[in-house]
Amino acid sequence: MAIVAKKIQDAKASAIRALEVNFGGAQDFIFADYRGLTVEQITGLRKRLGVKASRFQVVKNNFARIAFERLTAPDVSQYLVGPTAVAIAPQDANEVAKILFDFIREAPTLRVKGALVGGTIYDAAKTEAFSKLPGKLELISMLMSVLQGPVRTLAADLNDINARLVRAIKAVGDQKVEG
Repeated sequence: MAIVAKKIQDAKASAIRALEVNFGGAQDFIFADYRGLTVEQITGLRKRLGVKASRFQVVKNNFARIAFERLTAPDVSQYLVGPTAVAIAPQDANEVAKILFDFIREAPTLRVKGALVGGTIYDAAKTEAFSKLPGKLELISMLMSVLQGPVRTLAADLNDINARLVRAIKAVGDQKVEG
């Protein structure tokens, strides 16, 4: 019996190491209860998340808890209860959250439990509010638009000075031709 237990322990240790590797490449995680979803629905969700370079992985709660502890992450054990899947977001976590909450409209059996974003733990309500924020690329484009505004106005004003000068010279020329 001890030999069987040894093999099981090795398998468990390797499963935990695999989770550590999967979790190690990301800083943001969204925890969900996938109970009631069909295989086709989970596959469809994984395809949608794959577009954002994220993964949706069903985990064993105890293995995931140990993996997060080894990664020195905050305590997320409150979300590792019951059937749990983790959406691993290596880049833009709120885009991943948007995909999950959009998917909930189609498959209401999926339930977001909470999230670990940038070292901060969010409950389900905060995660939903986070999903409604603009994404990183949207914020950058908004910032660039705001920064370009004064330059655009200055260019238009400088162009307007030349146009006014041309119109004034044309008006003086027209007056001399008439008078």
